Amino acid sequence: MGRIHKLIAATLCLLCFKSFTVDKCAAEAQDIELEAESVDVEKLYENDYDPMKSRIAPKAVPARQVASQSYYISPQRLEQIRAELLYPYFDTDQFRGSGDLQTNINSNNAQLHKNLGFLLPFFGFGFNYTIISLHGHLSFSDGMDYFPAPPLKFPNINWPKENDPSFIAPFYSRCKIGTIGEGESDLKESGVYFRLERDLPGRMDQFGVELRERLKWDIREAMIGAESFIPKHTIIATWKNVTFAGGLPQAIKTTNTFQAVITTDEVRTFAMFNYGYMGWTTHTEAGGDTLTGQGGVPAFVGFNAGNGTRAFQYIPYSQDMRIRDLPWKGWANDKPGRHVFRIDEKVYSGNCFDDESVYKSAPLIFAPESANMMGGILVNVTGPCFTPDKRIMCRFDTQEVVGRYVGPNRAVCVMPRVYAAGYIDLAISIDGGQYAWKGRFYVETPVLAPEMVWFHDLSFHDLYPEKLRIRWDKFNLTMNENAKVSISLWGYKETTLNPDLVFIDQISPEGGINNNGDVTINVADFRARDNGDYLRQFEVGFLHITLQGAENQNLLGISPILWSRPMPIGWYFADQWKRFYGADWAAQKCNAWYEKDTKMRYFANEIPMCPCLLDQAQGDKGRFLPDYECDKEGNAACYYHRGASMCFRSGTANIDGAGQQCCYDIEGKLMMTSDNMWGGNPSRVHNLGLVPWNEQSKVPSLSHWYHDKLPFYTCCLWQDASSDGCAYYRFERRASQDCVGYQPPGAAAVFGDPHFFTFDNLTYTFNGKGEYVLVRSDDERHKIDIQGRFEAVEENMYGSARATVLTAVAAKENSSVPVEVRIRQPYAQWRYRLDVIVDYQPVYFDSHNRRVQNFKGVTVYTPANILNQSHVIIMFSSGAGVEIVENQRHMSARVYLPITFVNHTRGLFGNWSFEHNDDLMLPDASFSVMTDVNNLELLHDNFGMLWNVDDKYHPDKGRSLFFHENDRSSNFYYDATFRPVFFSKPPLPINITSFNSTDIEQTCGTSYQCYYDYAVTLNRQYGTYAKYYFDDIVNIRSKNLRTVISCGNLPVPQNGRKSSFEFTVGTIVKIDCDPGYVLVGEDRRYCWPNGEWSWTSFGAAECVPESVYFAQQGASIFGYVMAAIIPLLCCLLCFCCYQKKTGAKPNPKWNTAKKPSEKTSPITKIEDRPINPKVERTTNVTKPAFTDNFESDSGRGSNHGSKKPSPTSETSQNGSSKSHKSSVIDSSWDSSNSDKDSPLPPNDFPALPPKQSKRRYDGVYYTNEPLKNRPNVSFEKDVLDLDMPPKATVSNSVAV
Repeated sequence: MGRIHKLIAATLCLLCFKSFTVDKCAAEAQDIELEAESVDVEKLYENDYDPMKSRIAPKAVPARQVASQSYYISPQRLEQIRAELLYPYFDTDQFRGSGDLQTNINSNNAQLHKNLGFLLPFFGFGFNYTIISLHGHLSFSDGMDYFPAPPLKFPNINWPKENDPSFIAPFYSRCKIGTIGEGESDLKESGVYFRLERDLPGRMDQFGVELRERLKWDIREAMIGAESFIPKHTIIATWKNVTFAGGLPQAIKTTNTFQAVITTDEVRTFAMFNYGYMGWTTHTEAGGDTLTGQGGVPAFVGFNAGNGTRAFQYIPYSQDMRIRDLPWKGWANDKPGRHVFRIDEKVYSGNCFDDESVYKSAPLIFAPESANMMGGILVNVTGPCFTPDKRIMCRFDTQEVVGRYVGPNRAVCVMPRVYAAGYIDLAISIDGGQYAWKGRFYVETPVLAPEMVWFHDLSFHDLYPEKLRIRWDKFNLTMNENAKVSISLWGYKETTLNPDLVFIDQISPEGGINNNGDVTINVADFRARDNGDYLRQFEVGFLHITLQGAENQNLLGISPILWSRPMPIGWYFADQWKRFYGADWAAQKCNAWYEKDTKMRYFANEIPMCPCLLDQAQGDKGRFLPDYECDKEGNAACYYHRGASMCFRSGTANIDGAGQQCCYDIEGKLMMTSDNMWGGNPSRVHNLGLVPWNEQSKVPSLSHWYHDKLPFYTCCLWQDASSDGCAYYRFERRASQDCVGYQPPGAAAVFGDPHFFTFDNLTYTFNGKGEYVLVRSDDERHKIDIQGRFEAVEENMYGSARATVLTAVAAKENSSVPVEVRIRQPYAQWRYRLDVIVDYQPVYFDSHNRRVQNFKGVTVYTPANILNQSHVIIMFSSGAGVEIVENQRHMSARVYLPITFVNHTRGLFGNWSFEHNDDLMLPDASFSVMTDVNNLELLHDNFGMLWNVDDKYHPDKGRSLFFHENDRSSNFYYDATFRPVFFSKPPLPINITSFNSTDIEQTCGTSYQCYYDYAVTLNRQYGTYAKYYFDDIVNIRSKNLRTVISCGNLPVPQNGRKSSFEFTVGTIVKIDCDPGYVLVGEDRRYCWPNGEWSWTSFGAAECVPESVYFAQQGASIFGYVMAAIIPLLCCLLCFCCYQKKTGAKPNPKWNTAKKPSEKTSPITKIEDRPINPKVERTTNVTKPAFTDNFESDSGRGSNHGSKKPSPTSETSQNGSSKSHKSSVIDSSWDSSNSDKDSPLPPNDFPALPPKQSKRRYDGVYYTNEPLKNRPNVSFEKDVLDLDMPPKATVSNSVAV
């Protein structure tokens, strides 16, 4: 009956209203039909109303919902509603309206504007409205001025001269509303439907809950990487029974029915294309048949970002005859005809393809896109269509693993352990075919990857913790919390070329534990273990968690693996080490490391020198980046560097794989291990390792832990800080390097419209349009290119602003990959402010573990506190750095070069020579004839424009490094005819009244850059940011890059402390000792302006134990006393000997000589001894008989002769020997033979006859030593120098 009413109504409409179209009459007929049926809509809601199948829209949601009335959806109901391909759409509602049917859309009015009321992220942009079109798409900007001729090509290369709309197109073609065909079961009216549902997480009504749950699970299962997605808002747009434009009247029943479901959580956005029926492919203007709609160029299927940016054409269906396959291809949710995409930032397809040629245009899609180097993560892949009977192989870099079938558009692979850092290839092979499907997979180092297993506290660092609480991310194993998991301990060491990763012990009970994400183990249970000599050698390891009996735990039959970060395993082995190695096991291990490390290559002299101050380290963008273990904006724990506020690491490894670490205290001063053990340490192995990564001393993170982190435990943390081992570590093997000799980098900047600040402090303005060389160095030592792109400033109220701004920067060094940073379009900055393109691929830094990314020859990172990608730093191996900053669409680029680049730079930043007179150097190394930088026109023509680059290589300028998309080239941006404003202080338009030059001067002060930008653009923001960026580079050069004179490290004595750790000029350091120690040596040191510490007057400072000090003091005092007493005793002894020898009275029994007062001869007559009166007088002393002809010891005798005396001897009755002997006296007194022992002064002797050299006396004298059987000899008397009398004439002596 309804069809008869409809036919009659349509006929009457055409006869009575000839101006009506067929579409209009059909709509009128539908209204007549509804009135004829007179359906009681309210009764339908009271019965078994099913909103997922009914033609009547659900009731409007009340403003306030009651929680007690919340609808619960059962698993059976969810399965039932998910079985449908199309999402619900309604052609009527409770008010007898048209429901979702947009009756205002027809052939005369093809589109309708809709406000969304929320932010819809799409292709990098963010929109809060949409435009639904009859022609099979949802757009977000003004459409094209005309329907373009096929084939359609997006983005529009003629933008901005022509519109380039942003749209989502399930079927972009010229359409009109058709009619329901014969045999269709869905009797909803033909036309375009639009339904908007907001705030789904808070909905409690039946339709809201069912729609949310259906969307959630459809997206999660269809799109890899969406496992946590919860839909917040959704759009359901349906084109039911639309036919092609230009067809014959009988073609009105040749129709298509398709649907676009757009859902978002305002961060991620997904699009679902459902194709119910496809009857035609091409409208007549595109070459389609007027009756069947086949042939020609079919419809466009895909997405366009708009504004000349990016587009995604759904290959192989879009504008191809295979578009007819859409209703039975795709296989999202195992449903033919469903195709799912992620479209918020970049378009990713969640669909499978069985066309072998698609892999060339559609990359492999996988999630997650990054994982820990240790492996074990389940990686879901989408690309080729899978079947259960085909063998799936996944290749991570060079390692192959077998994949598992999940569904037609999904397979899963368990990532193997891949020793690498950065991007690698992930490829898929089907049944032994080529690895044609490829994508870029990012490998994270173990210390930077997200923690999947961690400890509740820091007790695992200790040797004897009582308990350890272990936690893990349970849902990364399985959603089943009752599944059993196994926890084991693994060890790592490097003793051969290939590192060892070995299973040590099972930590969990044999039966496993529940997957609840939390367990506490009793460490005492492992202390009695004996793992053998080999396993006891391991000192660093991991916790390893996996499902126990994975074949029964999940549907895949395989288990992911969760790894902890590297950790010391002394808590497990400490008791064994003590039992088998002794109580000093830590010292033994430290000594073994010391001996091994001393035999390895010395590396500390080949790494960057640490800056003296924190400000300097922050300013050295090319060489140092914040340390992941001690960053006040990130991980501020600083466990290994206690007391530090910030640490920095060298951004890239040197040629040997080593790296530098510099830590700074709360005052911003460099911390040294010579002061305490928490200072920064140079690293034998950088965290990034070194290619090839699979060899010892080159493995990312693990080699660094083994060679640099682990010794800190065995030498310091597990021993006393004052131990010899810790001293080896702190002062010798991993000693902090002071900043003596550190040279800050040079810096140059470009900002504003645009203004240049060269390395030599020259400032000028150049408004070129195109791509230009900022810095170029091309010699044997340095090869680097840094380029900038400058585009026209947006027009102001008076038209063109006649100025340019910096919009992109590209850089490349030696063999590194190129890096480009560009500013995003205004509507695309809702999430990311800048685009980063590395090796012509976009990269993102929106997660903590991806904040620092490493590529071939370059490291790119964003600061930890930057979440919108508005601040990007590029670091090259040479130490060169590029910093790009964006604020409110105002971009500035700063370049930092180490001092080795002096006299090696060219470009708009000048020749860095510390003389700005040679900055205006031309590409051919000649100097510009233009010397006045204030003459902007000559500067523009004779210098700036000559540094333009294009896609063709030039030996002096290189070639463009920028990524030119959409068939563009460098010439697209270049305009040689562009003439900017050439006034340093541009005049304002005559008719402007909103501000004047005085207002500009108040804003800008003395900054001519600010005045220029404000006056040219007539926009105050341009001026203020020009001033901000100029002040910023001036402050950076004066503060962060200033030269600091350092006196170097002043070592603190063992068991001592310094009053200050500073070492800059003017520092006074006082040295004290710990209690129980006494300071010996200089206690104060001064840092002089010449960079040297003051000299020590009392010796180097040393802290001596009090007992040792007092013992030394006692010994010193004793020494002083003895030093004074011994000479006195010696003198006394000598005096006594002297007295005994010459001054003592002779025995009266022997000596009867007269007293000296009687003035007798010094040789006195001995009583009762006969004297020979004939004595020869001589100057030589007669030798004793037993000396033969030898000279005397003194050697003073001038002529001893060969004649021996003839003594006579007699023996007295009492046994005493009596003899008569010659007594000889020197004939003259002088300094060489004066006789101090004479009892009389020399002048008492009688004068000798002149020229008489010898005189001899015969006689006998005694030495006062009466000896029995004494020989009959004479003794020579030697005169001592100290006893010599003044020179005098000696009188003749008379022998008695």
